[in-house]
Amino acid sequence: MSASIWIVNLVVLASVLGTDLGRREINRGRLLRPAIVASVIVPMYLKHPATSGSGLVLELALAGLGLMLGLAAAALLPTRREAGSGRTYTRGGAGYAALWTGVVGARLAFSYGAQHWFSESLGRWMYQNSVTADALTDALLLMAIAMLLGRTGTLAVRKANLQAAPTRPVLAR
Repeated sequence: MSASIWIVNLVVLASVLGTDLGRREINRGRLLRPAIVASVIVPMYLKHPATSGSGLVLELALAGLGLMLGLAAAALLPTRREAGSGRTYTRGGAGYAALWTGVVGARLAFSYGAQHWFSESLGRWMYQNSVTADALTDALLLMAIAMLLGRTGTLAVRKANLQAAPTRPVLAR
């Protein structure tokens, strides 16, 4: 495993927690930032994606898992539309932070363990299944990016749905 896994995971975690904790408006910048992060990270670190075999299956499986985790994270971000301004907000709390921190921590623990705790058994599994170290690294990177984009895509859909819904008038008392 390479330092790229550490860098990507910590950048994603800092980006997500920095933009999602507390009450935050869903605006263009918040939706574009993850796409920009992905567009920088993917070409920089995804050098040798598998094009067939078990490596490709692993990359697709972890990308799918990342997408599902992104959807789960989005489920922990209640979304509301402000009646007066029509702006859309989320409120990220402890559960949201715990999910992201837990997932990133698990990926980092796996990366560390692959080098220090279970390198022999992992190497044997990789050999038996024809999975290269590049494919494993790429799969972990794809998982991180898919989680980020799954969360962001959900926020974009929620914002569009809330803005398309008619606002209820506020009754004066």
